[in-house]
Amino acid sequence: MGRKVAIGLQDFGDLIRKKFFYVDKTSFLKEWWESGDSVTLITRPRRFGKTLNISMTEQFFSVDYAGQGDLFEGLSIWQEEEYREIQGTYPVISLSFANVKETDYQNTRTKICRLLTNLYVKYSFLRESDVLTETDRGFFDRILSADMCDADATLALYQLSDYLYRYYGKKVIILLDEYDTPMQEAYVDGYWNQLVSFTRSLFNATFKTNPWLERGLMTGITRVSKESIFSDLNNLEVVTTTSDKYAASFGFTEEEVFDALDECGMGEDKQEVKKWYDGFIFGKQKDIYNPWSILNYLDKCNFMTYWANTSSNSLIGKLIREGNSHIKEKFEMLLQGETIFTPIDEQIVYNQLDGSEEAVWSLLLASGYLKVLSHESYTEIPEGDQPRYELALTNLEVKVMFQNMVRSWFSEVKADYNDFIKAMLLDDIDAMNEYMNRVAFTTFSYFDTGRGSSLEEPERFYHGFVLGLMVDLQNRYVITSNRESGFGRYDVMLEPKNIQKDDAIILEFKVFNKRREQSLSETVQAALSQIEEKQYAANLIAKGIPENRIRCYGFAFLGKEVLIG
Repeated sequence: MGRKVAIGLQDFGDLIRKKFFYVDKTSFLKEWWESGDSVTLITRPRRFGKTLNISMTEQFFSVDYAGQGDLFEGLSIWQEEEYREIQGTYPVISLSFANVKETDYQNTRTKICRLLTNLYVKYSFLRESDVLTETDRGFFDRILSADMCDADATLALYQLSDYLYRYYGKKVIILLDEYDTPMQEAYVDGYWNQLVSFTRSLFNATFKTNPWLERGLMTGITRVSKESIFSDLNNLEVVTTTSDKYAASFGFTEEEVFDALDECGMGEDKQEVKKWYDGFIFGKQKDIYNPWSILNYLDKCNFMTYWANTSSNSLIGKLIREGNSHIKEKFEMLLQGETIFTPIDEQIVYNQLDGSEEAVWSLLLASGYLKVLSHESYTEIPEGDQPRYELALTNLEVKVMFQNMVRSWFSEVKADYNDFIKAMLLDDIDAMNEYMNRVAFTTFSYFDTGRGSSLEEPERFYHGFVLGLMVDLQNRYVITSNRESGFGRYDVMLEPKNIQKDDAIILEFKVFNKRREQSLSETVQAALSQIEEKQYAANLIAKGIPENRIRCYGFAFLGKEVLIG
């Protein structure tokens, strides 16, 4: 019987003292300290041990834990004699933005200021010490007050570093966990520009112009663009998922996972665990598993989407659901188990996410939903071009999460959507029209970002609709969209996996054009004529499917009204 698993416990000392399951990551301390980097930003997907490693770092270096080296006995860092000497010898400022998830700027600012106040409360002994002047005490009191001004708030960590340096005679280590959580919320809720100004001033004072800073360490999910919040911070070492630094320090390696399974008497589950939870790649380190899923599996012995269900994934869902047709087409390919090729930019510019396909895939990669299989080097591409990355869904858990997300898009019209699919499989055109009009009326604007007219751009809707088909009919059909066949590119093709049982189906979508057509019926006929003229059935026929087993439907759109023929 293995060590007991504690779910959600992120305090290093508690894990060690209570002898809960723990994978030794203390080698990170040596690697980070010996790097010599002044300020380090490490980005990893959520639930990958960032908070636990921050806790470990604080409890190793902080004077608050002096004389508590027993926490590290038996771990790799304690084998290093010189590191035993520095345990508990530095003043450490540690804070987390993980819970700063407000819907407006004022409440976000208030919550960050409360965190700063709490730090000053923790170090209130400094106020009465002789290292502070009356002016310093005045500043101290303003931070303790409920309504500090921006100038004081953004200098709070800078000044606290000074006070701690005077008191201990040693420069400080500053740890900031989940630094980008408020920024993601600001993008979703529309106060990005307000928050950027505040955090830029806070970060530059804390990490750039701070003469009392020994080392700084930040963690987060994304690398927010330097231009947004890190302007002039030229001492920042950024370690992303494509970097080799600290590659095995966050997440579990395959060896660590398999050892844990053996310890818990679950060695026979190794390959199924690998299928579900392997797939993360950090730098050149392959076969990284997300710790949250592994710990939950060790605890519950049941294959589920543990990691994928730890947040609402609202931002990811919004970007894909409202994304243009190119984004949805590539997402269709990913759900089919294929790979996509695209440039990426690891500096996430949140205010570009609405219009940049590259930014969307970069965010999905940083968030852990995609992995890099290969990439071009600059020597392989024409000068001025960006290298392309080959991306795939990370693992089965992520695929199942996305399938559930697509299903949720149709939750309000689930009955009508399911009835439409049944009617289509039965070739019941009257029922198809009845149900499809109800589905379209309710969900059309849901797939539209509002930047274009629904009348002009049905692509967002029908590609979302196709994703729903892929999820619900994947066991019976291979479903593709916008692929070449015959002399053109069809909209949607459903190729039966069992041609003895199911017909093949081709769908063509057209928007009513009043200059060319008098009615929706004419638009339907134009769609059907295009299927025939362009010979979209050619690929199906080449695979041995008889023409009389290929059904074709034209969908005509006029706003939210649909006619199928």
